[in-house]
Amino acid sequence: MELFKYKEPVNFMGWSRNFGLLSLTLVLLSWGLIFFKGFEYGIDFAGGTLIQLKYEKKAPIERIRKDLAANKAFEGANVTYFGSDYEVIIRSKSSSKSVGKDIGDEVRSLLANTGKFDVRRVDMVGPKIGSELKEKGLMAMALAIMGILIYVSVRFEWRFALASVAALVHDVSIASGAIILFGVEVNLDILAAILTLLGYSLNDTIIVFDRIREGIRTIKDPELSKIIDESVTRTLSRTVLTSLTTFFVVLTLYLFGGEIIKGFSFTLLVGIIIGTYSSIFIASPLLIWLGFSVREYRNKEAQKLKRQKEKERLRAMYEQGTV
Repeated sequence: MELFKYKEPVNFMGWSRNFGLLSLTLVLLSWGLIFFKGFEYGIDFAGGTLIQLKYEKKAPIERIRKDLAANKAFEGANVTYFGSDYEVIIRSKSSSKSVGKDIGDEVRSLLANTGKFDVRRVDMVGPKIGSELKEKGLMAMALAIMGILIYVSVRFEWRFALASVAALVHDVSIASGAIILFGVEVNLDILAAILTLLGYSLNDTIIVFDRIREGIRTIKDPELSKIIDESVTRTLSRTVLTSLTTFFVVLTLYLFGGEIIKGFSFTLLVGIIIGTYSSIFIASPLLIWLGFSVREYRNKEAQKLKRQKEKERLRAMYEQGTV
């Protein structure tokens, strides 16, 4: 389906410098947030206890905070509304070692005078387990990026690989900055969203790169910038349709999926926008900035084709008994 009809290729590379400066600014700002403010880790990584309560009437949050503060195990606990005025989340740095085994009963006893409620969820993670989960999560991301680098190097050419990995670093950096800026708790769900973002962004970049590689073979123009403009324009309808379809699905999850998956869907929303943008305005121009030569690539392809034909000729001669 052709969403856009064009007579001339869109001049994407003519805008690449401006978008490159914009991306560099966003990445630097994101790194500044990461190093100076840092992530707000959930109990999956920081350790502690999370308790979700649902009241029959509006939750008296100030009374809940006061009653919990009277118990040393919940000293410094953070109490916030969760999705509505009837549900609250209690976050405490204490783990099962300090609050006992049946924390649900203890909370019911402490908050008995705050109204009628149900304990909907209790999650407890020790600090040691949280640290291990954080380390394994970072390792999973590093291994994913290394695997991507190897895959793209084998399938394309080393400049394509570097450009794709640089685009992925760009996407993850800006998504991380958005997570910090909007105060999203980083837990295993957010890590899963970031890994999903890596796959989505790479898929978009690979499709664009595949069309660029095809354009190098079929488009006679020797200038890489014009080949990229032509190739990206040809994939524009597909890119926009795919991205919009995915975006509206994730937007539905964000709006109606509830508080539990809000952080996950928010990260994906940012990732879809940034990933689509970077495959056009970051990954593609990087090929030019890394010094990719159309002439050298075509010469290599011609030599490869020549060697292949020579092998086929020798094989045919061998099968006919003339060698």
